[in-house]
Amino acid sequence: MTPIHTPTDLDLVGIGFGPSNIALAIALEELSGEHGALRSLFIDRQADYRWHGNTLVAQSELQISFLKDLVSLRNPTSPYSFVNYLHKHGRLVDFINLGTFYPCRMEFNDYLRWVASHFSEQASYGEQVVRVEPLVNGGNVDSLRVISQDADGREIARSTRSVVVSVGGTPRIPAPFVHLRNDGRVFHHAQYLERMAQQPCVGGTPMRIAIIGGGQSAAEAFIDLNDSYPCVKVDMILRGSSLKPADDSPFVNEIFSPDFTDLVFRQPSADRERIIGEYHNTNYSVVDLDLIERIYGIFYRQKVSGRQRHAFRCLRKVEKVEASGAGIAITLRNTASGEVEAHVYDAVVLATGYERQMHRELLAPVAEYLNDFEVGRDYRVVTDARFKPAVYMQGFCQASHGLSDTLLSVLPVRADDIAQSVYQFAGKRRESLPRAVRPLQALGGLLESVG
Repeated sequence: MTPIHTPTDLDLVGIGFGPSNIALAIALEELSGEHGALRSLFIDRQADYRWHGNTLVAQSELQISFLKDLVSLRNPTSPYSFVNYLHKHGRLVDFINLGTFYPCRMEFNDYLRWVASHFSEQASYGEQVVRVEPLVNGGNVDSLRVISQDADGREIARSTRSVVVSVGGTPRIPAPFVHLRNDGRVFHHAQYLERMAQQPCVGGTPMRIAIIGGGQSAAEAFIDLNDSYPCVKVDMILRGSSLKPADDSPFVNEIFSPDFTDLVFRQPSADRERIIGEYHNTNYSVVDLDLIERIYGIFYRQKVSGRQRHAFRCLRKVEKVEASGAGIAITLRNTASGEVEAHVYDAVVLATGYERQMHRELLAPVAEYLNDFEVGRDYRVVTDARFKPAVYMQGFCQASHGLSDTLLSVLPVRADDIAQSVYQFAGKRRESLPRAVRPLQALGGLLESVG
């Protein structure tokens, strides 16, 4: 298929328009007053803006303070702050009366939609970016071609001088379940609301559902199934010995500060790995303590009543999964005793986390110019001398920048780091143009501004 080429030669294309690239759009807007606006476009595969839309169960709350919104850590007077969002929607006093720093995720999703709406002219929704290609001239890569695909399968090509990859994680499917990717009874937590709406329990039919995993997503799915579907029996299946609480104590939380990002980046590779491993229990395979207490209370009340609705199966390894008309049969091995047991379920929720490898797939056509995706402090990928464009990554730099890279914690500061680098890069590109070209480029900008 021959891509449809757009005529615009862009300064920046953002792949994905989630929180990271929305924060970047804000930072670029702030800098445009001093340095002039860049021609930027953000491409997102969703038809309209939703942040983790299929996981927004009513009970789920944000796990970090609302003050760590898209902009407040850098510019608390910004019109794009969460506080201003509350003010504009007439809920500021009501939110204060809640006495919490943690809004529900449904409200934070609405906040993100509200901010994104201010940048609608810079966003193209309903397009899936499929690859980034080099535009080679005389042995050098002068710019990039971003190829996306719309809902009808048509490919669209846009040229740009810089790319910011911010596409989030890809659902991790454990090996025993891979062959059931297309079975509607087995689905990842990322598809939770959409798939649950199709289950018989919506109409009151009794079901037995397994949740695989022991982290926050698994806990939230369990609470939702318990509260929303009285006809559902749930087995929580996890490899660990128990649900473990996330460490969000004040001193530990300092690892999510911008200063700690600097500290991690300055360390040798081995020390970075040690630091990330030391604080692994702040973010991975852990659950908020209040949610653990709610789940424990549910199981305790089962003991009091003598009626067992749900089961908690810890220290279990999934050894085999088979699908039939009767259901999804899962064979489990108890890692402590070695005993093997089998259970049949009507549906299985995989709360098994995410992988972050999509950047390698998207950038495969230019991989030979990249230094195995090593990044600088400004999140720009290190490239060889033949490669003139700039490639930035958000959410794929945990190994170099620390645990906050995949979270909301440092979005405003990271966005400013990238925006400053993009403007600096754009300035160097202009300086490197032949003298005969620069006046024409300036004239084009003037004509564009008065037109």
